[in-house]
Amino acid sequence: MILEQRVACTCFALGMGVVLVPMLTHFHLRELSDLSPYGAALYTAVVNGVLLFMCRGYLYQVGIRACGLGLAFGLGLWLSVAAVQWYMFGWYMCALSFFHFSEYIVTATYNPESLSLDSFLLNHSMEYGLAAVASWVEFGLEAWILPDLKQVPFLHYAGLFLVVGGEFLRKAAMLTAKSNFNHIVQSKKADSHMLVTHGVYQLCRHPAYVGWFYWSLGTQVLLCNPVCVVGYTWASWHFFRERVEDEEVTLLNFFGEQYLDYMQRVGTGLPFIQGFKANF
Repeated sequence: MILEQRVACTCFALGMGVVLVPMLTHFHLRELSDLSPYGAALYTAVVNGVLLFMCRGYLYQVGIRACGLGLAFGLGLWLSVAAVQWYMFGWYMCALSFFHFSEYIVTATYNPESLSLDSFLLNHSMEYGLAAVASWVEFGLEAWILPDLKQVPFLHYAGLFLVVGGEFLRKAAMLTAKSNFNHIVQSKKADSHMLVTHGVYQLCRHPAYVGWFYWSLGTQVLLCNPVCVVGYTWASWHFFRERVEDEEVTLLNFFGEQYLDYMQRVGTGLPFIQGFKANF
């Protein structure tokens, strides 16, 4: 395990400690409803002080991001248990924080040469951030004005299924591709770069994108956000359509006939997206 990986895992656990500490103290999950926001703020400040003392520069930036994601995961656990009306938002917080944390950890494990702070995907794009904020605002407004809209267990579990399934597929793709996977579309072929067509890549050409697409849609089904379900579906579909076409041009340049043959045998996996229209 490389140093950045150890720091990230340790700090994620420290962030989760905002919930784990009172849980271990009270010995019962229901006691988490007694979690004090002042105590959580103090704990976070102490952890940040420890990070400032123990880490410097890049490692501190890794640590503070992992700690923040661990804190969000811990608070999500607390919400899922202590807040009866908001338990689905707790599930959402756990899913969101774990997604970004695991992106960094898997990259650190299988492609450390490309590892950077961007591997957390926290600054994916301004549009990504605005979409997240929009989903929070919609959930809050609808929970206040139309609370019954949020109490649909079938949709909560359906969304959770999409989230877990999408996460599993994306990470399976990353683990299968290993060093051939990169968050940034590569413009230059490395000597070690190979075309991956086994494992989940036998099911679709872009399993990582398929997983992310359904994970993204699942988060909004989980929250029962009708506006964002439509918005996320439209925005994600257009994003991945353009991304797939750009990436496949690069892959055709890298692998030529080998990739053409693969395109003929296996679809993209994304609904109504055929990819780059090569002349077979």
